[in-house]
Amino acid sequence: MVVEILPDSLPLLLFVAGILLTAAEAVIPGAHFIVIGVALSVAGLLGLLAAPLATPLALAATTLLFGALAFYVYREFDFYSGNGTGQPRDSDDLKGSYGRVTERVTESGGEVKLKDGGFNPFYRARSLHGEEIPVGAEVMVIDSGGGNVVTVTATEELTDDIDRELEAGRDVSASADRTAEREPETDT
Repeated sequence: MVVEILPDSLPLLLFVAGILLTAAEAVIPGAHFIVIGVALSVAGLLGLLAAPLATPLALAATTLLFGALAFYVYREFDFYSGNGTGQPRDSDDLKGSYGRVTERVTESGGEVKLKDGGFNPFYRARSLHGEEIPVGAEVMVIDSGGGNVVTVTATEELTDDIDRELEAGRDVSASADRTAEREPETDT
């Protein structure tokens, strides 16, 4: 009796299983349930729409075909990390990353948004050596800390003697240019 019912309800069973697996992907992202869920859903839907052609062999072939297609689309478009560029591979990848302060950073806490911070670019942050970094300041990650709390320093703190000399040279050059523009030319 079960064998007689199964072929008629197989497309419905595939469709429901596919929908459940696709919904499971929403709860557990990155588990790759979406690929098999899409394959089962499409095979089940086609089986329901074309009932006379829905033999178990045809449903299996349709599942494999749409599974391969869903896998290709999933891999090609890389929906979770934007072709591998948006998400760090591990916490050490955050070291040297730049970002902006979203909540004042002190030695005991704060928050930053990192440019290459992954799926959720917001991280709890601490400053280096007790400095206070205001909201909007650009920062660089000094220590990733191995979790979601990073140690940062303001990028303006990272200037050295050479940077200061170059900046001073730019200021002197700009000042000389402005002075030359204001002085009238005299013929001698």
